[in-house]
Amino acid sequence: MADFNVNVREVGVVNIIELKGYLDAHTAPELESAFNKLIDDNNYKVVVNFDELNYISSAGLGVFMAYVETMRENKGDIKFTNMKENVYNIFDLLGFPMLYEFFKDEKEAVDKFEDKSNDQ
Repeated sequence: MADFNVNVREVGVVNIIELKGYLDAHTAPELESAFNKLIDDNNYKVVVNFDELNYISSAGLGVFMAYVETMRENKGDIKFTNMKENVYNIFDLLGFPMLYEFFKDEKEAVDKFEDKSNDQ
């Protein structure tokens, strides 16, 4: 079975989801569980750090599609960061860059949320 790990940590008002290993149909429920806990705790500003993610399947992509509307309806969002080229290519192929913001590093993504928080 593929190795996968989800870690969630807070940076100010933003929650960082760190992904490691292989995100596919077998491991996607772990990511869904992390998103459900964030929603239960009213945390809607999420940065997903892909630094240690080596592979993502369509099932993994589907998790983000399932939760982005809830995050945005609650004045939050899901932003992506630290993506390896092979992982980004999957997102790009399916048009995700039109729907989500991608950043080279985590701080840049977190700062984008903080900028919006100051505007409100």
